[in-house]
Amino acid sequence: MRLLLIHSDHIDYQARKKTPVAEEGAVLEDELDEALVAFCAVESSDEEDIDDVIVRATSEIEKTARELNTDRVLIYPYAHLSSDLSGPDAAKKVLKGMEEALTAAGGLTVRRAPFGWYKSFTLSCKGHPLSELSRTIVPGGAEGEAKPAKKEVTHTFFVLTPEGEQLDANDFADDSAFGALVKKELGLPGASGGEPIHVELMRSKELVDYEPASDVGNLRWMPKGRLIRDLLEDYVLGLVLDYGGMPVETPVMYDLDDPAIAEHAAKFGERQYRFKSGNRNMMLRFAACFGMFSFMRDMHISPNTLPMKMYELSTYSFRHEQRGEVIGLKRLRAFTMPDMHTLCRDMDNALVCFAEQLRMGWQSGRDLETPLVGVFRCTQDFWDEHEAWLREMVRESSVPMLVEVLSDRVHYWVAKVDLAAIDGQGRPIENPTVQIDVESARRFDISYRMHDADVHPPILHCSPSGSIERVICAMLENTAYQQVPRLPAWLSPIQVRFVPVAERHVAYAADICDRFNAAGIRADVDDRDESVNKKVREAGTEWVPYVAVIGDREMDEGKLTVTIRKLSEPKRPHKEEMTSDDLIAAIRDECAGKPFRPMYTAKRLSIRPRFI
Repeated sequence: MRLLLIHSDHIDYQARKKTPVAEEGAVLEDELDEALVAFCAVESSDEEDIDDVIVRATSEIEKTARELNTDRVLIYPYAHLSSDLSGPDAAKKVLKGMEEALTAAGGLTVRRAPFGWYKSFTLSCKGHPLSELSRTIVPGGAEGEAKPAKKEVTHTFFVLTPEGEQLDANDFADDSAFGALVKKELGLPGASGGEPIHVELMRSKELVDYEPASDVGNLRWMPKGRLIRDLLEDYVLGLVLDYGGMPVETPVMYDLDDPAIAEHAAKFGERQYRFKSGNRNMMLRFAACFGMFSFMRDMHISPNTLPMKMYELSTYSFRHEQRGEVIGLKRLRAFTMPDMHTLCRDMDNALVCFAEQLRMGWQSGRDLETPLVGVFRCTQDFWDEHEAWLREMVRESSVPMLVEVLSDRVHYWVAKVDLAAIDGQGRPIENPTVQIDVESARRFDISYRMHDADVHPPILHCSPSGSIERVICAMLENTAYQQVPRLPAWLSPIQVRFVPVAERHVAYAADICDRFNAAGIRADVDDRDESVNKKVREAGTEWVPYVAVIGDREMDEGKLTVTIRKLSEPKRPHKEEMTSDDLIAAIRDECAGKPFRPMYTAKRLSIRPRFI
């Protein structure tokens, strides 16, 4: 329990509005002069021994009242003193117990403000050295002592190979992509400092930029960047639909007076946007969990319909990251997260779904042409029970994985996997993730009936790709490892550029361009009054996958000489002669199975604006 003890000249309060956990029959309006006001926040740890907390808190308040020579005490519930609150029933029991114990002690006039009401109050604090005191009460500890540290959790790291070997993680701390992940997780010296290369690229390629008129970590998206973002969203939706996920949409803000929401939010500390809406304490979501769990709580769930997979593209989720840590697309305060939650029958079902969703994560890395490395985290109990399953999962992944085993559970999950790309400076960028949540079903009262008993099943959290912004970050950073930087053709804002040699070739190039766009290929024409060499160079700086120069020969013979970026080497462009039909077929083949959207920019460069 957290106590803030104020020796006051005067205190008055008035209850204004009840919350869903409001205490009935309490005194809704009161005032006291010359009183000790005990602002109280009952914490989750207090539930371990409620009677002991009541005794210790009462003793501290009574002792302070005697020292201040006051015989009036007001117990005032004040949740804002802690981010680790108990459940409402426990809080009411503690506060009522304190009132009864102080009254029974004799010699004190004891009043208590109601729990679970929005209240206005006026307080006049005395100015002497003992007029403001704070205390932390701990079950089993001495009055006023500092809260003891939580039980120490040990972390054991090792590497599992696809062949089943369990090896020392330090042996993998090398200069490879996997080595970069290992060094970061083990806290070994690695790459540091400097601005990530994607920050310059995201602006120079006219994809996305900072928005100075907004809060830090909120961005403006230019047409090319918005196109890439939309295609990625379409891609993840396709993965999820093929997997049987059901898309939904939920609000971006939630009421912190809902006990389950408050408890879940408290686990994320201060990384939240919180605000007042009238008399309600609200927060902007940091993930789609709140809306998903509310959906599940209100549904009729049958074990015959499980596993049930619900998906939301959470545009946006918000995390109030530290200003100095917000940079580019890697760490933001507002981001777009593809978020799937799977309600499973039991742990065996959760393990099956976990393996399926991990495959989706690896697949996204291949489809986005961004290599991924992985770390698996679990509790010691989970490892002891499911070691064989984890070894099989690593074998199927065909790559070594770092494993972190925690001696005790300290999170809502008992197991999770994080897949990461490596940036241009050798630092991990976490993207796809899967987690086995064993807390939230009970916290949000999500259950199904089985053999006349309520079952609170495990829930999987999964992002098949990671946040859309980080996906783009990873792809841009990955170009540092390419001889000729490029994006996958299906994600390139312009897939083909036609470069007419002279004015007389423009109409022909425009006709071919229209044909390609009609065929589902994003094509444009550089009809500006510039030299051919400059046009070709600028197509290269825009990473256009296919560039075709059109002159007299191309018009006469009906063939194109095409520079293919993915087959080119530095200063050695790879050129092939092909017909328009051949080029259309080649691009369709390269982009087969991927989503398509038409261009978001003008087909003629002469009328295309510059954003930067």
